Amino acid sequence: MLIEFQSSIDKYMALRMMVYQGLLYQDLIRQGAVLSEGRLPPVLPIVLYNGSRRWTAATDVFDLIPPVPGLVEQFRPRAKYLLVDENAYTDGDLASLRNLVAAVFRIEHPTGPETIQGLLGLLEEWLADRPDLQRMIARWIRATLMRKPEYRILLPEVENLQGVRIMLSEQLEVWARQYEAEGLQKGMQQGMQQGMQKGMQQGIQQGMQKGMRQGEALALQKLLTKRFGVIPPDVLARIASASQDQVEEWLDRVLDVLTLDEVFSPLSH
Repeated sequence: MLIEFQSSIDKYMALRMMVYQGLLYQDLIRQGAVLSEGRLPPVLPIVLYNGSRRWTAATDVFDLIPPVPGLVEQFRPRAKYLLVDENAYTDGDLASLRNLVAAVFRIEHPTGPETIQGLLGLLEEWLADRPDLQRMIARWIRATLMRKPEYRILLPEVENLQGVRIMLSEQLEVWARQYEAEGLQKGMQQGMQQGMQKGMQQGIQQGMQKGMRQGEALALQKLLTKRFGVIPPDVLARIASASQDQVEEWLDRVLDVLTLDEVFSPLSH
């Protein structure tokens, strides 16, 4: 399978997929991963589309080229791809479909980490004999979660779906704290709308402080990752629950120490 994820319409998607197939075949030939007698393996090109507009681009290169008279018409290329449009399905429809594409779509729009855990269990079962697909999907899930604003945390590299499940288990508590903070922020906004001036001022101040702490925590995670590699889950949890003063002191240390442990040695008084 050759899978391309699209959030916008590309008029020349059929041409892109044809080029991707050609590059894939060239790579297989270079690696010697061809079939007997040098034949090329079949490839199923799939475009998974989750944009808001209806897909209007051609699904065959043939349709991008106008008809021409005579002999040339016989050589108009054909290269189709399978379009799977997420907008054609409701969440109920996707939940009833026990297949890879439906699971991928549901992971893109989860109701929470627990939903993702359940879907990962299904994917592990379906792809038990395909470690290559497990690795590809695990990396995609990690990238997808890190792009989502509701999961504001750096996630370690993973190589399979079991690694993703373990990673999510370790992050549930951190995410729970974030959801709680978001609930407090929503309550603050409601108070502001009701005209509670004192509560509004306090809420704004608290929101600014929380925003500064979260921004500094994210910066600390990035610096630690660059200096020391993958951050252990217990360290991520410690950063998520630390005060702004603690995070600032760790930021001051991170470029001067030699080990990760030295960053989190007892705070000076």
